[in-house]
Amino acid sequence: MRLLRSTDLALRVLMRLAVVADAVPTTRQVAADMDVPYTHAAKVVAELQRLGLVHARRGRGGGLALTERGRTASVGAVVRTFEGDGDVVDCDGITQGTPPCPLRSGCRLRGALRGAREAFYAALDSVTLAEIVDEPTGPLLLGIARRPGLD
Repeated sequence: MRLLRSTDLALRVLMRLAVVADAVPTTRQVAADMDVPYTHAAKVVAELQRLGLVHARRGRGGGLALTERGRTASVGAVVRTFEGDGDVVDCDGITQGTPPCPLRSGCRLRGALRGAREAFYAALDSVTLAEIVDEPTGPLLLGIARRPGLD
């Protein structure tokens, strides 16, 4: 299973904000820190704000801050939200506009993959954002935030 780019970026943005509690970086600064296009970062930040995980303040003195809900969020919940509930495989051909799989009426693969996806999420449900920014990750994130030319 591979995470969507937006899921990966959402987790990295949350991690970045978790270690800079005293600073309020802008979306543009976070995009530069994570080396991603600003437009992609802006979409992800907007979704994180809609979910109540990030507070974004516009204008002079504005920036991004992690909410208390964001601080205690489970990684599984964030991944589940960004990835959606869709099946791992498209047996019905709906998302790709292809004919349905001829095996779909008697195949057990779809159920097995669904179970594997749920096990994946369950393993991440017990992991909080605070835990994934502990040593050695936190200091690495602080180093990224302090790179010259990003202020």
